[in-house]
Amino acid sequence: MPRSRISSFIAIAALFAVCSIIPSLAASAQSGDFTVSQHGKPVGTAGFHFTSTSAGFDATSIVRVSMQGLDYQLSKTEKLSFSNRLVHVQLSAIVNGSAVHVTAAPDSTQLLMNISANGRSSTTRLDAHNTAVFLPDFDPGALETLLALAATNNNRDLWALLPRQSGSVDPIQLATYADEKGTLDGKPVTVHHLVATIAGQDTHLFSGPENQLLQAELPQEGFALVRNGFVLTPPSKPVAPPAP
Repeated sequence: MPRSRISSFIAIAALFAVCSIIPSLAASAQSGDFTVSQHGKPVGTAGFHFTSTSAGFDATSIVRVSMQGLDYQLSKTEKLSFSNRLVHVQLSAIVNGSAVHVTAAPDSTQLLMNISANGRSSTTRLDAHNTAVFLPDFDPGALETLLALAATNNNRDLWALLPRQSGSVDPIQLATYADEKGTLDGKPVTVHHLVATIAGQDTHLFSGPENQLLQAELPQEGFALVRNGFVLTPPSKPVAPPAP
């Protein structure tokens, strides 16, 4: 069994939260492959992988979306502590032909984010939060980390590091909804439902018994991430946009 990404700490970091945790909490999944869809139509793929190291975890995410109006490729490498605290992250992306490069890491009592895009570079110092997650668009690995931290911190004091424009840090409000049902690789599974509100926008998160990300309904119109082999029953949203 892979080493759990949830550890027992009183002060914890890496996405959202600062609370004591119970060592018996289930480990989150170490890898996952997803389909990116819009209104139920596949438009891309996404995946993540976590590898245990002597200092914590090395995490990678790959996203590819190709559709009319959006050609999006993302590659992210990230180092996290055993408590999921961000140590360093590097992102390379191509958005409709324009290259974007981002790095971020704690720097004393702040977090330093460097963004290079459209021939311009910026360096931003943000408030440091031990429980902040680096959250690019369409990244299932970041949402997986969010679920791990939320579980160990009672859904409290969560923060998102957003690599948009010059970078920002925003609080995450996490609400718990009633459990739902689904199947994973053809087998029935209990599905936990959370809603993360970030900068006024909602992301619906559906996770399995081991706290693994199964599906995410994204704030972008009609977009979703669905783990390969997972079916939510019934679907949370219509698979096609409403008729005009």
